[in-house]
Amino acid sequence: MSALPACKCTTCMQCPQRPGEGVRTPGTELHKVDSFHVGENRKNIEIIYDYLIVSRNSGNIKSIKRKINIFNNAIHKCSQWYFMNSLSVRMPEGLQFFEMYFFFCFQGCSWSVIFVDLDAHNRNRQTLCSLLPRESRSHNTDAALLPCISYPAFALDDEVLFNQTLDKVIRKLKGKYGFKRFLRDGYRTSLEDPNRRYYKPAEIKLFDGIECEFPIFFLYMMIDGVFKGNPKQVKEYQDLLAPLLHQTTEGYPVVPKYYYVPADFVEYEKRNPGSQKRFPSNCGRDGKLFLWGQALYIIAKLLADELISPKDIDPVQRFVPLQNQRNVSMRYSNQGPLENDLVVHVALVAESQRLQVFLNTYGIQTQTPQQVEPIQIWPQQELVKAYFHLGINEKLGLSGRPDRPIGCLGTSKIYRILGKTVVCYPIIFDLSDFYMSQDVLLLIDDIKNALQFIKQYWKMHGRPLFLVLIREDNIRGSRFNPILDMLAAFKKGIIGGVKVHVDRLQTLISGAVVEQLDFLRISDTEKLPEFKSFEELEVPKHSKVKRQSSTADAPELKHQPDITVTEWKDKSTHEILQKLNDCNCLASQTILLGILLKREGPNFITMEGAVSDHIERVYRRAGSRKLWSVVRRAASLLSKVVDSLAPSITNVLVQGKQVTLGAFGHEEEVISNPLSPRVIKNIIYCKCNTHDEREAVIQQELVIHIGWIISNNPELFSGMLKIRIGWIIHAMEYELQIRSKDKPAMDLYQLSPSEVKQLLLDILQPQQSGRCWLNRRQIDGSLNRTPPGFYDRVWQILERTPNGIVVAGKHLPQQPTLSDMTMYEMNFSLLVEDMLGNIDQPKYRQIVVELLMVVSIVLERNPELEFQDKVDLDRLVKEAFHEFQKDQSRLKEIEKQDDMTSFYNTPPLGKRGTCSYLTKVVMNLLLEGEVKPSNEDSCLVS
Repeated sequence: MSALPACKCTTCMQCPQRPGEGVRTPGTELHKVDSFHVGENRKNIEIIYDYLIVSRNSGNIKSIKRKINIFNNAIHKCSQWYFMNSLSVRMPEGLQFFEMYFFFCFQGCSWSVIFVDLDAHNRNRQTLCSLLPRESRSHNTDAALLPCISYPAFALDDEVLFNQTLDKVIRKLKGKYGFKRFLRDGYRTSLEDPNRRYYKPAEIKLFDGIECEFPIFFLYMMIDGVFKGNPKQVKEYQDLLAPLLHQTTEGYPVVPKYYYVPADFVEYEKRNPGSQKRFPSNCGRDGKLFLWGQALYIIAKLLADELISPKDIDPVQRFVPLQNQRNVSMRYSNQGPLENDLVVHVALVAESQRLQVFLNTYGIQTQTPQQVEPIQIWPQQELVKAYFHLGINEKLGLSGRPDRPIGCLGTSKIYRILGKTVVCYPIIFDLSDFYMSQDVLLLIDDIKNALQFIKQYWKMHGRPLFLVLIREDNIRGSRFNPILDMLAAFKKGIIGGVKVHVDRLQTLISGAVVEQLDFLRISDTEKLPEFKSFEELEVPKHSKVKRQSSTADAPELKHQPDITVTEWKDKSTHEILQKLNDCNCLASQTILLGILLKREGPNFITMEGAVSDHIERVYRRAGSRKLWSVVRRAASLLSKVVDSLAPSITNVLVQGKQVTLGAFGHEEEVISNPLSPRVIKNIIYCKCNTHDEREAVIQQELVIHIGWIISNNPELFSGMLKIRIGWIIHAMEYELQIRSKDKPAMDLYQLSPSEVKQLLLDILQPQQSGRCWLNRRQIDGSLNRTPPGFYDRVWQILERTPNGIVVAGKHLPQQPTLSDMTMYEMNFSLLVEDMLGNIDQPKYRQIVVELLMVVSIVLERNPELEFQDKVDLDRLVKEAFHEFQKDQSRLKEIEKQDDMTSFYNTPPLGKRGTCSYLTKVVMNLLLEGEVKPSNEDSCLVS
């Protein structure tokens, strides 16, 4: 949330406080349809409203009953919002403190409870920790972060990150008269045109150094000092605030909204920052007050004079330090103490009684759904249906909780619903139509990850209850041994570094968290919702579980088809049908069925029914036989989509990255904001099927893997601003070629999903020892890696390049780039990536990155030099390669060749390294222009 109601966009001059634009009411402002930013502020105002009402009710002030519906409705909608700036994420993240808060205090009842989706707010916490201390893509920092990380939100637990964020705000924005809202903020400056809504290109540079300063942020710092028990900080900001206050005619102190530099003094202030006197926006003598500032002044003064305590203005005690935070009593809250060594309770549930008997022979004790009765086992989708009724109010036009999955924390609680006791198994045990669920190693990996997530984020009284659902399909064939090893680890009491305790469900329930969902039936006239519990699999009596699947015919198990698309795409439908009937190879069948599907449509009839049904059967048979290439082709023909695709992309976006979907060497789609699953599916099947049908589904696999990896190990993606899925696939294929050496390389599409994930992890953390420079550059270029400080150095180059930079036909101009942006903002980095995105060869891209680093160092050491014309990076690389060829032909008597492989394989450093040739051509280009007089030593290259 912005600390002031004005729009923060650097191109928008919309501001609710602007005079002469008519009377503005909350209704007209919050429901405007022409301003995205005002709509975003509306969401944050809802959240602040929640904070204030909960604090008020904690002081035993009563509320109307209908307000409960507003809260539960608003809180769940806050939980699902995705923001690309820290201010907006920070507010909903703090809502976790309201979990199980009772309205009406002791006069309340079961339906007057606030429910918070803790999984959603833990996701918000991860999002925010990845964004901070940066505010957003366009703002490196913002003074409005102060009320987010301190009073009133207190949404940040990480003390180190808190100090980093606060230090950056103070260092970059603090002034004599208050804090700037953000750098190059034109709001209310003398140079701003109040008659225009949008700034002109390059106009915001005019505001650099003359931004208005707002005393209200001194008040936030005073309050922060009181909450932290830091009297020195309180005194410091009291002293800074005192000379800024004015008096009304009655003698009351007034806090001006802002201080500005008058037009006559702007040039002097720009030449000598901080030298000119600023004037207040209002003194209160005309009866007009900045009410926000006045209210905050009263609060700060009361706190500083110890007339009230922090608990009086924050009864729910969000300010309590991390080590004590979960011990705060909030009446019926489930928030419990922090556990340093959490033990997760695990209940093993077998799908059928015969599976239970089979596992018992290996010493694995399980229960069946019938044996846990009267406790019911639900899939998490049924719990979603229950929560849909939360916050519904027809009179107010409020719908219930959005239809989104319940996470691991939510399924680790026990629920009382309509008089029934219910436990839920996590979403990872749901049956999926996508083939990744057929890889049991991925399932085991997901179980370990879920347990580690629960251990890290469980903060409630009682133990988490993790339900492990074992299906008969999990133990068939070669899947049995990995599953048995996992169950044995459960029995030993530790798995994936997490301590577990396995017991009967009836025994574990006494130590679990129980949540009452009695909002489902508020009156006897309401129709009860219907829920379906997980039922035990019915099997014939005395039947036994078969560990091994039936052996397939040898032709079916062939990985490579005996036909090609090129060979058969022009043949008649009759010939294709005849070949399909005679063919036993599943790989060949999918190719033939694919041709029929595109030519005749999904309802065309073959010997085994409709084409789509025939492909579905091939898909199932290939999955049971682990013919992954066949499975992927069939899944793509059926346009299958993996679960959690959209959330995985969002996980990447909130880390400050962009995602591109599309095949390597073909057109790509850049995703910079969260999209719906339907839109993502359309992009994938439009952009990824250009040369290989299997690309569409393997890109989905990688999105899922990358989404998980970047959330848990973001350091693996350091230096990668744009995650190009097609290029990553190219890097993985190249890695397989390196490993194969003289043998034919393995086909990426024949690897299992778990092997694909491991290969992805391998290229993200490559073993550089023993790798030649050609291979290093090829992999790093495919991953779009850049060295630390790379984008800042490109900014410094652009400052000394009046006509800009050109590479692969893409021009990055000096103006208005430098005027519209700042060095450290994310938007500039993305602009540089956009320029480099035109390069189509990974190893060449990496040479260009090295060249830009060389140019930066040369300019840094020779301040008297600058480029006179456009810097054509392609030309410089070509000239450097030409110099390299001359040396090679002279020293090794090798004839000149157009192939640059030997250049790519040369180390960057050393007497004849690539950097020496790049430096030479850069200096030649610089010395063609004029040399500026300088007091420093010139031409310092080394």
